[in-house]
Amino acid sequence: MPSFRLAGGVMHAEAVPLTTIAEATGTPTYVYSAQTLRLSARRFRDALGGIPHKHLAFAVKANPNCAVLRVLAEEGYGADIVSGGELAAALDAGMNAHDIVFSGTGKTRRELQAALDAGVGQFNLELEAEGEMLAQLAAERGYCAPATLRVNPDVDAATHAKITTGRASSKFGIPINDAPTIYDRLATLPGLQLRGLAVHIGSQILDLAPLQAAYERVGALLAGLRKRGHVLTHVDLGGGLGVAYRKGQCDADIAAYGAMVAHVTKDWDVSLTFEPGRFIAAAAGILLTRVLWVKPGPAHPFVIVDAAMNDLMRPALYDAWHEFSAVRPNGSQMIADIVGPVCETGDTFARDRHIDQLSPGDLAFFHTVGAYGATMASTYNCRALAAEVLVDGDRFAVVADRLDQAAFARQHFAPWQRSGLSSAKMREEMED
Repeated sequence: MPSFRLAGGVMHAEAVPLTTIAEATGTPTYVYSAQTLRLSARRFRDALGGIPHKHLAFAVKANPNCAVLRVLAEEGYGADIVSGGELAAALDAGMNAHDIVFSGTGKTRRELQAALDAGVGQFNLELEAEGEMLAQLAAERGYCAPATLRVNPDVDAATHAKITTGRASSKFGIPINDAPTIYDRLATLPGLQLRGLAVHIGSQILDLAPLQAAYERVGALLAGLRKRGHVLTHVDLGGGLGVAYRKGQCDADIAAYGAMVAHVTKDWDVSLTFEPGRFIAAAAGILLTRVLWVKPGPAHPFVIVDAAMNDLMRPALYDAWHEFSAVRPNGSQMIADIVGPVCETGDTFARDRHIDQLSPGDLAFFHTVGAYGATMASTYNCRALAAEVLVDGDRFAVVADRLDQAAFARQHFAPWQRSGLSSAKMREEMED
């Protein structure tokens, strides 16, 4: 994390001390570095310098914060979206609709209509019936919707089972052996400009061999479809490149990835789309938290922090590892279990972890949470949603407010329950 560093004994986000952010916003708070976002975006683009025709679309699901998306829009990135909400987020951030790719297994009629009306640049179709619906909706508008057919290559990404998407048992895409006949039928539909293929086999991929195997299978399908008389001009290679979460680990070799893609696709004669998410945003974010208690345990103490599984779900969901550091390290170490205040044993961030010495009231932070952090948060236990802050040089600003009592904001009593309400609550209910 080049933009998160110690200066004067205090961790900084770029030129801003984390202590300053904690004083201004409270904790827990996500902190994003604009500098790291820019560096990662340029690093990814530069590694693909050998690809003559390409489109870069940030996977919005990794981090849909409007300020994050604006930074990436300024770097020339479009968006890979999977919902109508993500479409709105990308457009609000200033991304051009033509640069948006609409992926996802369960697009609704309303979402497809909104995307067509916005002028989305590409639809990645997950099943034949979806293509038929899209063609009908587009034809009703006198429009021809640009689309690719997502295929499932039955390749194991060698990553966590819950983020593997390219095996035959996965819900994603068309079985690659069924793709030629489905492509034949969809290509005849008025209202549909079926122009190529899409593939995505998973996330947090560090070994490039599965990606190469998947791309080679797509290349063979591409050649076969052309022999059947189809004109294919676009292939979406998805995303999925992994990052280092542990000390001593390395990110996926982005230079080797670029060279591999250039080699495998050299004779394809298509425009390639890439959908990086985690690789761009993960290292750009930290989760700032405060120690509530240090509680004695049977083997090691429990360091209880004010962040919880509702704020950062990845450890509970994937047994994911996130480094954890003090904002003011004093050079001493301890072994501890790091846990949150939610009433679940699963609200555990780490066990038997060697960490900086911490005491109640100390500030600390989780590393590498800029992707799949705040976007997966909930209000479980009626907890507030954490604030989010963007840092750019010596400036910082809240870019997502802390939502106190967010779990109650959309709830209402049934009309027959109002007799026991206070007059203030009654007025509030009647106004709603």
